Amino acid sequence: MSRWAQTFFYPGSHGFRRSFRMRIAIGAIVFFLSFILSMAARQQALDLSGSPKDPLKETPGKVVVLVFVRTDCPISNRYAPQLQEMSVKYGREAVFWLVFPDKNESPESIRSYLQEFNYKLPALRDTEHSLVKKSGAKVTPEAAVFNLKRDLVYHGRIDNLYREFGKARRAATTHELADAIEAASKGAAPPSSAAEGIGCFISDLK
Repeated sequence: MSRWAQTFFYPGSHGFRRSFRMRIAIGAIVFFLSFILSMAARQQALDLSGSPKDPLKETPGKVVVLVFVRTDCPISNRYAPQLQEMSVKYGREAVFWLVFPDKNESPESIRSYLQEFNYKLPALRDTEHSLVKKSGAKVTPEAAVFNLKRDLVYHGRIDNLYREFGKARRAATTHELADAIEAASKGAAPPSSAAEGIGCFISDLK
């Protein structure tokens, strides 16, 4: 074995110790980066397969509408047909996402909910509330509209059907979500940037 090889590989050599320390350092860096990426993934919304998903980076050229719902919220359930109809009506201008912020709702329970209410919308679990924070959501159902620049231009109720929890009008007289979508798709500011939602409070808000 050459003198160079002995210097590099022999356990008592300076070369071996230097190489060993380098491997330890590289391993530590790889572990640290993996940990950071793992933590970042946990803080993102997940699709029902468990993959991180950022709806604001999907479908460029369309308005993004996030609708926060819960499977056990009666007001969310009542709006299901209307939300599905709106997603079809505004399909050219906007893309709708259902966002489930409750940590106790499993992918299986959400899939059953989507089937029960005939939803055809993509669904996300936001257990770390990353989308909740971006949208300023406090209750379900509540909507957030992001324009083509991905600025939040509206958040709040879908319309004014409910005066308060459990008390509804015969029909809504204002339609804040529809107004916001139509304005945002034209590059204009909605008539209102926020309207208080009525529904089931999102737990563990910070």
